[in-house]
Amino acid sequence: MSLLLPEWSAPKNINVVSTTRLDGVSKAPFSSLNLGDHVGDNHNDVVLNREKLITLAQLPTAPTWLNQIHSTIVLTLPYTDSESIPSADAAYTNQANQVCCVMTADCLPVVICNKEGTEVAAAHAGWRGLLDGVLENTIQHFTSNELIAWCGPAIGPDAFEVGEEVKALFCEKDPEASKAFKPSQNSGKWLANLELLATQRLYNAGVKEIHYSNLCTYSNTEQFFSYRKEGDTGRQATLIWFE
Repeated sequence: MSLLLPEWSAPKNINVVSTTRLDGVSKAPFSSLNLGDHVGDNHNDVVLNREKLITLAQLPTAPTWLNQIHSTIVLTLPYTDSESIPSADAAYTNQANQVCCVMTADCLPVVICNKEGTEVAAAHAGWRGLLDGVLENTIQHFTSNELIAWCGPAIGPDAFEVGEEVKALFCEKDPEASKAFKPSQNSGKWLANLELLATQRLYNAGVKEIHYSNLCTYSNTEQFFSYRKEGDTGRQATLIWFE
């Protein structure tokens, strides 16, 4: 199946879709539903894949694609400059039928909504973004305090190896972050749990209800793109909007 629909407790007017790598037109190594136009894939194939996504997911409007730079920048939709691609790593809206979208290929996609179904956001949470506060910056855009989050497919806790410096940076910010790291078989390396790091950040920022896909991109490259495993590869997308 080319689309994943999360199981979570969002209001009925909230829509979330997470894509896989299946059912697109891109050729190897980007096969096949690559949605990233920055990875070296044929531009026309990416355009066709994005058009196919609109149909497959029954999107109300085309997504606002971001130039993701591992920042904490949050774009508020609608974005009216059709001549440029905004540099940001999260998108927020309180307008109906505005599609917030992030691309990933191991990093953690996080979607957030309020319980009233009137505010939504999507964030690209790799370790740099998590460390610097992309989730906190995203949450600050919400006017509601009753928020729900869903963490989509990402590299799992048994596959994401990082150096001692990454662990140290997180633990400097929050000693509880040490619980998200376990020793790797490789000396001086650690296995990091992105979901747990995101959960800690979300919870500390006031989001108490958090759901998970529990899907690992690294260990399932038949279904997902994985930059850490494949190098040259495509990007899947996670999208949220409300009616």
